[in-house]
Amino acid sequence: MKSPLLSLPGAVPGEGPDEGVAAHYGDLFREQRALADGTGFVDLSHRGVVTVTGADRLSWLHLLLTQHVSELPPGQATEALILSAHGHIEHALYLVDDGETTWAHVEPDSQGDLIAYLESMKFFYRVDIADRTDAYAVVHLPAGSITEAPEDAVVRETPHGRDLFLPRERLTAFAEASGPPIGVLAYEALRVEAHRPRVGLETDHRTIPHELGWIGSAVHLQKGCYRGQETVARVQNLGKPPRRLVFLHLDGSEVALPSHGAPIRLASEGEEGRQLGFITSSARHHELGPIALALVKRNVPVDADLIADSTAAAQETVVEP
Repeated sequence: MKSPLLSLPGAVPGEGPDEGVAAHYGDLFREQRALADGTGFVDLSHRGVVTVTGADRLSWLHLLLTQHVSELPPGQATEALILSAHGHIEHALYLVDDGETTWAHVEPDSQGDLIAYLESMKFFYRVDIADRTDAYAVVHLPAGSITEAPEDAVVRETPHGRDLFLPRERLTAFAEASGPPIGVLAYEALRVEAHRPRVGLETDHRTIPHELGWIGSAVHLQKGCYRGQETVARVQNLGKPPRRLVFLHLDGSEVALPSHGAPIRLASEGEEGRQLGFITSSARHHELGPIALALVKRNVPVDADLIADSTAAAQETVVEP
């Protein structure tokens, strides 16, 4: 879905999973500084929007999600995962309930598969599931923003800022009143800085929640059964995940950032050494310079110097080995 805000001055279209919204509006670092200072807004209108209504919505979602949501209070934000039967991450849902409807935004173009799964699990429960992507756009206001949310927007407030579910026909008017617009590259740079994983970038077909630090924030360990719970409990109680998320400070002398999937090796073994992991996300940060997230094997020493392709990388621990 192509955002109307791509017609704003200086807008450069995003690529990959963020196609359809602006990557930036002409000044990446200025936009990052503004976002870090709590000003402006980010157009995330390419993200999928799913709602669940009905008297049983929270108790039913509680059976399917990794998060404890059966008594989720109105207005309280949370996040949750849907796992495969083997405990691998399939979807991440960013949720809020308004007292009548549970709202979630998800990765672009993933709402169809998510809804198909939810529909298959309805059984006799009093729930209705809807794809509201055509009707609602997601807009992000950073932490500290004094911009008021429109009365007809549903607000999901987190420590990182507020996500608005805004009627899509109001998006252009909201942008005119709430600028400056900030591109998704700035939003992504701050996400990487905060070590926040994203499905499709930090995950592959075999990623489990422990590898990304999602235990606690998106996975509740004291709730009842859900698909994939056996794997979660077994790894939590009896073992360690095979991989771990790390934060990387990259060599700033390189012109290009290592791309998603770029191999990680020990610097001491050089570019022909054993692959120990891969880059998941990379960004240019307005203060830290080039940074990245990566998944590496759990037994990689936490103090080891690494290389991503040919770029030197110093690691910080996100998930303990």
